[in-house]
Amino acid sequence: MKQWVKKLVDQFDMDWGSSGSPGTSADVPHLSEDRATLLYILDTYNKHLFEIQNHSVRKVREKIDSFAKDLVKPESEETEKALFRFRQFFSSYRIDEYSYVQNTFDDFKRIIWDFADHLSEDATEAEDNVQAEMNTSLAGLREAVESNSIEELRSKSRQFIDLYLQSQTLNNDRRSKRMDNIKKNLTTVKKQLMEANQTMRRDHLTGAHNRKSYEEQIKRYIQLHNYDKDPITLVVLDIDFFKKINDSYGHDIGDFILQECVRTLNESFSRKEDFIVRMGGEEFAVVLPGCDESAAIKMVEQALNTIRKEVFVHEKLEIRFTVSAGVASYTTGEHPDAWYKRADEALYSAKNTGRNKYVIAAAPGIKKVA
Repeated sequence: MKQWVKKLVDQFDMDWGSSGSPGTSADVPHLSEDRATLLYILDTYNKHLFEIQNHSVRKVREKIDSFAKDLVKPESEETEKALFRFRQFFSSYRIDEYSYVQNTFDDFKRIIWDFADHLSEDATEAEDNVQAEMNTSLAGLREAVESNSIEELRSKSRQFIDLYLQSQTLNNDRRSKRMDNIKKNLTTVKKQLMEANQTMRRDHLTGAHNRKSYEEQIKRYIQLHNYDKDPITLVVLDIDFFKKINDSYGHDIGDFILQECVRTLNESFSRKEDFIVRMGGEEFAVVLPGCDESAAIKMVEQALNTIRKEVFVHEKLEIRFTVSAGVASYTTGEHPDAWYKRADEALYSAKNTGRNKYVIAAAPGIKKVA
């Protein structure tokens, strides 16, 4: 079995029927590269799910897990049936996912359209030469609302608002009352856009930042580092045997554990600048600006120790779990993806050497020997 296929199968923490300890590979089934590729696609899709109408993340994850388990079984007539069910499910889910994204974009357009309508009433009272320019800009804004380009909508909105505010300054005295109304409207629009923006950058289940937010924020941290040279450390964590928790207690308890894990991480990494992210599934990342490797390790040890000692209570059920972690300090000039990969490889090493521990990533360009 190819190394990448074995690594993919190992990460599922499934009990393949071996009587040995969890995570052993003695009974891991042999997978063809074609079926392993399908399994990889399912796993990647599973890590990037978001809540949409008629398809909760929990239920979709259950279905994808079921399809994944069918894929690793020996090939049979049941495999064809499983693939047929998956094609039906994926077709329906993809349509609903597209509708959700389109409706979200439509909400943004509605906000801007209402704003343009409100401003157009005042635009007619501007000076003749300014009015012609404003009318042209307003027409461009309406065209942008009707298009499907959020970048064009953003550009035209800024252009029109800037032009409109310039025209208002020419008639301050006469229009002071209307300017007050415009400011109130702008405040409402800004609040609506900020709320929508925050919703898109938070994980629905745990409240942690999501992968999109991470990708945007990590670039800002690196830009600041290039100016002030302050250290930054990245910690990648993964809940040990999370799939066994789901299999033993159900996905409701699995969701509870994810929420409790984020709560505990928030308590352990409690500085205002600490940035906690749910990267997908049971994998999390914590960005620690201003922390060198030594300071970060102390915080990671505290977090792991807190989690391993705590008993998490859900109704009458008491649950314990542990996490594994990889720690990587940023090296100037390193690409964000390469930085994350080093931390992720350290995490994988921690999971392969016993779990419930952390491993420090090798420096860029150095291969760590297990």
